[in-house]
Amino acid sequence: MAGNRGVHAGKVALITGGNKGIGLETARQLASVGVLPIIGSRDLQRGLAAVKILGDEGFEARAVQLDVTSEASIAQAATQIGREFGKLDILVNNAGVLQYGEDSTTEKTSLATLRGVFETNFFGMVAVTKAVLGLLKAAPAARVVNITSILGSMSEHKDPSSSIYGYLILGYNSSKAAVNMFTVQLAHELRETKIKVNAAHPGWVKTDMGGANADLEVPEGAKTGVQLALLPETGPTGGYFHLGVHMRW
Repeated sequence: MAGNRGVHAGKVALITGGNKGIGLETARQLASVGVLPIIGSRDLQRGLAAVKILGDEGFEARAVQLDVTSEASIAQAATQIGREFGKLDILVNNAGVLQYGEDSTTEKTSLATLRGVFETNFFGMVAVTKAVLGLLKAAPAARVVNITSILGSMSEHKDPSSSIYGYLILGYNSSKAAVNMFTVQLAHELRETKIKVNAAHPGWVKTDMGGANADLEVPEGAKTGVQLALLPETGPTGGYFHLGVHMRW
């Protein structure tokens, strides 16, 4: 584990893809309420740069090398977190990719592209969750937040009045629909525990992925994930939310 050192008795959160954009802002907002964010970054140096940004703002943070497409990297990160903290209070599965470089229709999307998008957006999310599940169970009442998208909603895609009707990106959309199903299944599997599992749609956010024309600034985009990460005991599980509103599956 790299970054600011010292004993931390409070909650600990792992944020995949936490070195920039919504991930970094999620770390910032969690740190502002006393949670120790562990920034998972494929490039450790970028993770450490994010830790420095937060440190300069007065927040404690750590960084861990974590490539969600590498089983070895995931296992090593989980081992490091377990060795240092013995638990994990919050997991924010934030790492994700869009679909670039080719037409996004079924006819034009290559299988290589489809597999690549799913590798990060879905298989990587499942792999990280499985690797730290024991640490989540060791926490008093853990929270799992899966960052999804409105583009994973089949109800929205079928509705001609929806803002995303006809917005067809085969790899990204289908991977986020899979994230939604994973959220529902994991929440059901953990229903007898105090762990809550929910999916968060950040909105259309001005990040590298969302672009400059997006509706929301990054702090607003991180809000939903942070809300779900800090849910009280009476909060929901197995849901799909944007700023407190349950979305259509």
